Amino acid sequence: QVQLVESGGGLVQAGGSLRLSCAASGKIFRVNAMGWYRQAPGQQRELVATITSGGTTNYADSVKGRFTISRDNAKNTMLLQMNSLKPEDTAVYYCNAEVSPQYGFSFDYWGQGTQVTVSS
Repeated sequence: QVQLVESGGGLVQAGGSLRLSCAASGKIFRVNAMGWYRQAPGQQRELVATITSGGTTNYADSVKGRFTISRDNAKNTMLLQMNSLKPEDTAVYYCNAEVSPQYGFSFDYWGQGTQVTVSS
């Protein structure tokens, strides 16, 4: 079994910064792609940023230049540094990871979510 645990959410004023963390634990052979998604009330879950095991990143247009995704493969952790936050960034942020518990298999896992609220 694999668990993803997020931390770092909270309340911040517009223009401020937050850093989200995600840690994967359990039966892990390899963590493949990882990413952050968010879901605002009444809206569908959307991609924020992804990062491959090799470090290739991809960002939603709405966060480019403001958010930075990174990971530590040795520790199976991922960060999302969020700067210049806007009220429209308010959402529950979810960590996602494709994890291989053993060679030849991979499964998709989600964290429980962490609330980010940006006040105007």
